[in-house]
Amino acid sequence: MKLASTQLACGALALMLAAPAAYAKVTPEEAAKLGQELTPMGAIQAGNADGTIPAWDGGITTPPAGYEPGMHHPDPFADDAPIATITAANVDQFQDKLSPGQLAMFRRYPDTWKMNIYPSRRSASYPQRIYDFAIANATTAELTADGNGVVNARESIPFPIPQNGLHAIWNHLLRYRGNTVQRIVGQVSPTSGGAYNLVKIDEQIYLSYAHPGASIESINNTLGYFLQEVTAPARLAGTILLVHETLNQEAEPRKAWTYNPGQRRVRRAPNVAYDNPGTASDGQRTSDQLDMFNGAPDRYNWELKGRREMYVPYNSYKLHSDSLEYDDIIQAGHLNQDVTRYELHRVWEVDATLKEGTSHIYARRTFYFDEDSWQIVAADQYDGRGEIWRVSEAHNINYYEVPLLWETVVTQYDVQNGRYLAFGLNNQDRIEIFNDDLELRQFTPEGLRRKGRR
Repeated sequence: MKLASTQLACGALALMLAAPAAYAKVTPEEAAKLGQELTPMGAIQAGNADGTIPAWDGGITTPPAGYEPGMHHPDPFADDAPIATITAANVDQFQDKLSPGQLAMFRRYPDTWKMNIYPSRRSASYPQRIYDFAIANATTAELTADGNGVVNARESIPFPIPQNGLHAIWNHLLRYRGNTVQRIVGQVSPTSGGAYNLVKIDEQIYLSYAHPGASIESINNTLGYFLQEVTAPARLAGTILLVHETLNQEAEPRKAWTYNPGQRRVRRAPNVAYDNPGTASDGQRTSDQLDMFNGAPDRYNWELKGRREMYVPYNSYKLHSDSLEYDDIIQAGHLNQDVTRYELHRVWEVDATLKEGTSHIYARRTFYFDEDSWQIVAADQYDGRGEIWRVSEAHNINYYEVPLLWETVVTQYDVQNGRYLAFGLNNQDRIEIFNDDLELRQFTPEGLRRKGRR
């Protein structure tokens, strides 16, 4: 699966080199590495020294034989066998490739937590225009003066060669997840004994920043629209959340509304942000933990620590499979680790510490970004005492019909209370539909009112 020569299009490089020097965050000489020694997304193209991480060769560029849109995605690496299994008995041999949060999971669940390590497959791939604009953005994109917004960027990640931690988190926030997404997802928050109720959520997402031809100016500071309706269980069904996600939330805060089926009323929801509880999460995640991190970055100081090699969830097609029932996946304490997959990848590590004078239940958060996609694949959250509180993992796949790399299931493990939340389960439901026709009028308070009264 080699890159076609056109995939590193000269047109984007020409646009990049023509960008006004006053806007440059990296020099043209640095940016010229993109598509050469660096991938268009800024990852190191070469493998590592001992060959345990391969070179990136374009990722998955065509679906596997027999795939048809609408199917749960067949595993292109189904023949892979684990090359190692990390358990509490041998974790000391692997700790330099694990995060503090992952090590905490081995301490919390010494008899059941394990990580099956598979050959590393750098499967991430994106449409050509996403590569072109990532390269073009390298010499034009800037942070706003306060760091709470981005200017002079279009359609793709703004900072493929990051200079600081804010660059990294904005790459995650603006990474490509399609123009629109429709999906039905399951969310569970099991008791410490493993009992759970499945919450079903119908989501519609309109990502205005990602639309072809969009610019920061044309989207009127609104990078996306998010509509989330709870459809089960009956006691929660009919609750709807609408969010207008602003780009610079310091200048214009996120706008949110809820529809309550009991009251049959639409109300503003100013608390859908930061550390307020997430929808139907039983207090097991904060609002800003959806998609690993979302919303304004203004309550933290962001430090770019650099790249490191780490075992992270990747190519989680087995976990995504429609051959599994939810009872095959959900166990006490954590997911069934026999259906998860971990690989060695290079990640960017970013440490976020709470700013003085602000508040959040997490005093510190460490994020690990996949270098090939800017998807946050793991995160460690600390309490005010400096102790690990929650450990997050994004189990991702390449949705090769688009293509793009995105989470299929996200887990939030609370190592202090022994519970967790899993979001994104759709093994027995319709899978994601990307780039279908959604109309902006659906994402208004009036549209929310119409939807709630049907």
